[in-house]
Amino acid sequence: MKPYLESTMKAVVVQNYTAIDDVQLAHVPMPELTPGSVRVRVRAVGIGFVDGLKVQGLYQTKDPLPFIPGTEFAGEVDGVADGVSEYSAGMQVMGMVRSGALAEYVVVPMEALRILPDGISPEAGASFRVNYLTAHYALTERAKLQSGEQMLVLGAAGGVGTAAIQLGKIFGARVIAAASTEEKREFALGLGADAAIDYNRPNWREELKDLTENRGCDVIVDPVGGAISLEAFRSIAWNGRHLVIGFAAGNIPALPFNLPLLKGGTLLGVDLAQVPRREPEVYQRTLRDLFRLLGDRRLRPAVGRIFEFERFYDAFKTLAGRRALGKVVVRVAR
Repeated sequence: MKPYLESTMKAVVVQNYTAIDDVQLAHVPMPELTPGSVRVRVRAVGIGFVDGLKVQGLYQTKDPLPFIPGTEFAGEVDGVADGVSEYSAGMQVMGMVRSGALAEYVVVPMEALRILPDGISPEAGASFRVNYLTAHYALTERAKLQSGEQMLVLGAAGGVGTAAIQLGKIFGARVIAAASTEEKREFALGLGADAAIDYNRPNWREELKDLTENRGCDVIVDPVGGAISLEAFRSIAWNGRHLVIGFAAGNIPALPFNLPLLKGGTLLGVDLAQVPRREPEVYQRTLRDLFRLLGDRRLRPAVGRIFEFERFYDAFKTLAGRRALGKVVVRVAR
């Protein structure tokens, strides 16, 4: 029998849907390899707004209890199942899983992994896949963004917002970043946004009108929700597309049906979780293009604050308080 400390690992375990403050690190059994799987020693985990909702049982789908939260990770291969030849111990990898990443080790199907490109840190690798896949799919497959179009990004300093800014510029759009603080707006401008506005100001739509020369925005990237979404839709261009990605503001807005009629605008939902099942070819094509852009250094994941494993709850609180700049990361091991 293996000694206790060798047969267990530390993990964030959600025993009951609860407040973040009540979730603790615990010793749990080491995950065992299954056919076609790879065990990864986790070094960094990217935390998103959805992760916090899942812990509290507030997300639209619930993970069966008990569960280990965490979706996006990077680390090194610890072991592989028989028949797995693509990976070997010591390889640096990045990956995505439904849950289970906030732990010292995670076992995933080999298809869930990609080699971490040279020069990309584990923290950056753990900040890439979810947000950039969401933004790429939203802009290319849903909105059909065209070069020269005007694009408004709400929550521009957050994970999806920062990804949308970078991808929007690559695809040739003029990007206007909307954020609530000067620090966030400067952060968005540093990522390549052409202009930035404060959507807390009473006259922000007038400012947006000036920035778009009275045309409005062709594409609106909206991971925020709440009252700001309705105001943004009122500033949409004719034939504009409003991408509904999330509700970080905590409120789900109700759009009066006369607005799409008057504006000639379209409301488009973006749910990345369904894409691999419903559009597997699109998903793989998008993923390949993203890793090409990452490997070519045309994308640089916007890593925000990094929290040590023992302070994982501070990462969740930063997101819940909408204080994040870029992707929030938990460093599990150095």
